[in-house]
Amino acid sequence: MNSPVIPLGAESVEVGIDSGTLTSRDAKDAILGARTSLGMELGSTRIKLCLVGEDPSVVLAVGSHEWENEFVDRNWTYSLENVWSGIQAAHTNLVADIESRYGVRPTGYGAIGVSAMMHGYLAFDADDNLLAPFRTWRNTTTDVAAAELTDLFGVNIPLRWSIAHLHQAVLNNEAHVPQIDFITTLAGYVHWRFTGRKVLGVGDASGMFPIDAATHNYDAELVAKYTTLVASTAPQLALTEILPEVLVAGVAAGTLTAEGAALLDPTGALQPGAVLCPPEGDAGTGMVATCSVAPRTGNVSAGTSIFAMVVLERPLESVHHELDLVTTPAGDPVAMVHCNNGASELAAWASLFGRFSTAAGTPVDNDGVFDVLLREALEGEADAGGLLAYNHLAGEPIAGLAEGRPLVVRTPDSRFTLANFMRAQLYGVFGTLSLGMRVLDDEGVELDQMFAHGGMFRTAGVAQRFLAGALNAPVSIAATASEGGAWGIAVLASYVSVASAELTLDEYLRTQVFGDGEFETTAPVADDVAGFATYLDRYRAGLEIERTAVDVLTLKGTTR
Repeated sequence: MNSPVIPLGAESVEVGIDSGTLTSRDAKDAILGARTSLGMELGSTRIKLCLVGEDPSVVLAVGSHEWENEFVDRNWTYSLENVWSGIQAAHTNLVADIESRYGVRPTGYGAIGVSAMMHGYLAFDADDNLLAPFRTWRNTTTDVAAAELTDLFGVNIPLRWSIAHLHQAVLNNEAHVPQIDFITTLAGYVHWRFTGRKVLGVGDASGMFPIDAATHNYDAELVAKYTTLVASTAPQLALTEILPEVLVAGVAAGTLTAEGAALLDPTGALQPGAVLCPPEGDAGTGMVATCSVAPRTGNVSAGTSIFAMVVLERPLESVHHELDLVTTPAGDPVAMVHCNNGASELAAWASLFGRFSTAAGTPVDNDGVFDVLLREALEGEADAGGLLAYNHLAGEPIAGLAEGRPLVVRTPDSRFTLANFMRAQLYGVFGTLSLGMRVLDDEGVELDQMFAHGGMFRTAGVAQRFLAGALNAPVSIAATASEGGAWGIAVLASYVSVASAELTLDEYLRTQVFGDGEFETTAPVADDVAGFATYLDRYRAGLEIERTAVDVLTLKGTTR
């Protein structure tokens, strides 16, 4: 499929799309008439906005703002002040892009969708005061709670899930627990402030608490079990009252209020009234952006974290700590392999090489550095020459790591070349993910198609090829691969207006969005498959080095 943006300054340039053509004048009329859908995704390192028109396959404009989490008091967090200043900066950037392309400024949108990093913990009291700093998915301090809940429910409860954070606060006797009136995710929080409604899309909700596949709501039996568990320690925690209401894709989830419009656009130009779709997590928007919401399809999303989503045909036979059971935005069951550590360490090395180029008097921009380094990796040996790269900046439950210590390891006989070093770094991004995907293989889960999206796939044919080798499966990438999440939630916002036509989400994506669009597909190369398997055996054995590093290398300001 194509998701083109009209060139800067174009007045009537035609842009090819599956269902016809679109002129700059048509786009301008859609913007002025608020016949548009705005997608917003709060990712780990960027807040991204994407505007689409009446044909959601055509991107009209984009905006973004870079931000970073903070490690405060041993907690990965973002301040709510930075949430709103970041959203406003990204929206300002979007409006500037619209104006530069079409010579107009929007005063309203037809529909809006909010997406963000899943899981985590945002707790509020009855007066809407935040009770504790936002605890993101990246925190791994909930091991006791997660283990207890997994045993109680008979369902894997990962450390990053909201219920694990809540129960750990109960176990720790944290002072704020008796005051809890409402807990939500980051997407749910932003949506609430925009609309006044405390709701979540079912995909995001499935990362808070287990979902019943039949009702598309929180599993009532497990809710009852939790109520009994905390009856003596936290009797006021009625989950049905403090968790957000669950909605499936296509349902209208409120409208932008005057207060919400002012939060998005403090200039006062933006008018209220836009319809909002249910807020979703980044996993759900990744599935939408890659047309992988049907059984036997899956996708890999690579950013600060990396995760794979595989839509299931049947329930899994066993409970596996490597696998989450979540849902698509339509409520269908999904097995998720989620790794806390994705491409951040790769980006750190690229930044170092970029600084070297500047210091050497031949500066190369960030995209150029990535392009050179990733292409160099293609020249590396299939097993990365005996090198190992661990990308663990944060703890990694699948690998059994409570904390992260990024490492590069080699033996005296390793072939230490730039090509092997970069191939090891790329393999390292996929290392822990591959451990989890092996579990799905053992369960007999079959895939017809695996899609990928995320910034590291912008250099064509490199990361995609190595991922195909790591999974031993073809990997497909669409034109929206580097900005899929924000576009995916824009598509979900558009879906609200057509859901009454009784199209399922899968039908809508296949017939109205992707059509006959083509994906770039890379088949696994036999040498890559064998080389990565050798690398992964060494990687698995070397995890003991990581565990030792966590034990002996303390973080600043901590003691053992």
